[in-house]
Amino acid sequence: MFPFPLLVADIGGTNARFALVEAPGAPLGAVQRRAVADFPGLAEAVLSLDLPARPRALVACGAGPVSGRSLALTNAPWRLDGPDLADALGLAQGLLLNDFEALALSLPALPEGATRAIGESLAGDSAGPRLLIGAGTGLGVAALIAVEGRWRALPSEAGHMDIAPGDADEAPVWAAMERVAGRVTAESVLAGPGLSRLHDARERAAGRPAPGLTPAQLTARADAAPQGAEAETLRAAWRILGRYAGDLAIAFLASGGVVVAGGVPPKIAAFLDAAAFRAGFEAKAPVAAAARAAPTSLLLREDAVLLGMAALAALPQNYALDYAARLWRQAA
Repeated sequence: MFPFPLLVADIGGTNARFALVEAPGAPLGAVQRRAVADFPGLAEAVLSLDLPARPRALVACGAGPVSGRSLALTNAPWRLDGPDLADALGLAQGLLLNDFEALALSLPALPEGATRAIGESLAGDSAGPRLLIGAGTGLGVAALIAVEGRWRALPSEAGHMDIAPGDADEAPVWAAMERVAGRVTAESVLAGPGLSRLHDARERAAGRPAPGLTPAQLTARADAAPQGAEAETLRAAWRILGRYAGDLAIAFLASGGVVVAGGVPPKIAAFLDAAAFRAGFEAKAPVAAAARAAPTSLLLREDAVLLGMAALAALPQNYALDYAARLWRQAA
């Protein structure tokens, strides 16, 4: 279905990453990065790559909604049209995926050591639903289930669910929290910009002026002063994330486990208290047993989604996708 050499691409609002896979099951080639703003479209970015062989197929994921053979990036002007890309690049085949759809589909292909357990290393149910929570500029959530022996990703907008204070200590923080579109959602608290909102709210609740730090400034100050207010905000963010992840685990009955991913969590991993994370994750009476049985882990591999797309192209029959509606060329 997908001829090799295969190019895999992960396209964000700011940067795109590419790697060539020369044969099914072969390792990724060197990852090359391009700034999205430097090119009018994906085809031009691909043509700028220094590749050892000409790709015959492309599997790409992007931060935006997919409709059949097209994808519109949410935070960049690129609009990807599969058949047009195939013509421009001389490709025999191609596929577009949403970024969280692709990352969820990558979970079965992760190599050993790609994740680190958060708390006790639990076995989980290998046949049960798995859940992916990714924090970056936004907060994405997707589930992965097995359907008649094939993997299927279930996208969601769970990042836009309301999130409430967990106890009396958090109530004043929520009262001081900046609303986004009139709401306090998981994304508005836990995504990159949300960490700044959380810190400002914690400072206001303590009777201090909001410092208005950027996420990068907040993290830098926390790293420099591990006992300071900024570091405590990042510890609080992990506790809130644990509680939110537990809510989603019982919503999906994610007995296969919950994986925390995205650009933000690895950068603030030094402030993760695994015991506190699991305490919030498991405090789900009267169904706490379901949460306690679900393993939790942190994704460490930055190239996980590229590995996953390469695995999908090598064994497409293992994935429950509507290939007839989504492949750029009619499959032979």
